[in-house]
Amino acid sequence: MKQHSPLYFSGKKVDCIFNGSILDALELTNNRKVVFITDHNIKKHHSELFSNHATYAIPSGEKYKNQTTVDNILDFLCELELDKDDFIIGVGGGVVSDITGYVSAIYKRGVRFGLLPSSILGMVDASIGGKNGINYLQVKNMIGTIYHPEFIVYDFSLLNTLPDAEWINGFAEIIKHASIKDSNLFNNLESLSVNDFKTNKESLSEFIKRNVLLKTEVVKKDELDKADRKLLNFGHTFGHAIENIHELPHGSAVSIGMVIACKLSEMLSGFSSSETKRVKDLLEKYNLPVEFNFDPVKVMDMIRKDKKRNGENIDFVVLNTIGDARTLPVSLSFITDKLPYLLS
Repeated sequence: MKQHSPLYFSGKKVDCIFNGSILDALELTNNRKVVFITDHNIKKHHSELFSNHATYAIPSGEKYKNQTTVDNILDFLCELELDKDDFIIGVGGGVVSDITGYVSAIYKRGVRFGLLPSSILGMVDASIGGKNGINYLQVKNMIGTIYHPEFIVYDFSLLNTLPDAEWINGFAEIIKHASIKDSNLFNNLESLSVNDFKTNKESLSEFIKRNVLLKTEVVKKDELDKADRKLLNFGHTFGHAIENIHELPHGSAVSIGMVIACKLSEMLSGFSSSETKRVKDLLEKYNLPVEFNFDPVKVMDMIRKDKKRNGENIDFVVLNTIGDARTLPVSLSFITDKLPYLLS
């Protein structure tokens, strides 16, 4: 059943429609000109969505989340003479969401846009909160803006062609949400599996809505990333570095990063080793990796370039208990000294 659940950020209303469709998205544009941004895989599997509108399809993959792709899209928009009150609609996963939001924010200093996320990661994470941008000099999301869409439409039929690897990839962010903010959600995940969600779309819909509202509440308290929103970076400091250097899927890299963050939590926040094991066990249950033989020197060099760095410290998210997290400034030298244990 279709559900309309508007979200509010700093006075901006984001129409959020669960169990919706492309028709709902087009209705929300009020008959303005529409340009779609998607990727090659989505366009191939869902070509009927784009048959009546100008569409720019980018190559699939994180390595194309860069300024060259943005420049090509901007050229496309200029050729179409898109106006500020027209719409860009992004249909895809996290890469498409990030690029669509960034292009929309900078084209004519802000054009209207909406999103139809097509992956679990896009649905529960990338489409929510207005963060968007591109990678630069191999550093994840180094350039970007905070610019909210006008609508997010959840069409769960788009998941029918989602590869198994992308289902797994998205559940890393769901486990992250549970670890930092919702112990009951964590308990629920322990009793279920990816296959349970793949075979029960009604349960999946409610579960995704639960995660959307969880992230929304965090973002509403701190849209500009000064305090509570930083908790959403749990597992991402090491995760982003590993992802960029070794070209792992985002969810896999964040999963490894969460295990490292749990071990750091043991040292800095009284987090118990038994709870670290619970997090590891849950990640493994959802077929996510918990270790990887990465290059520690290259990873630490990448962490030093992280946008969360402040002088010789970096803001690191640690767990007090499952469902309760905080951000601590941790010295880079401390992290370097403790690497043998963090990687054990």
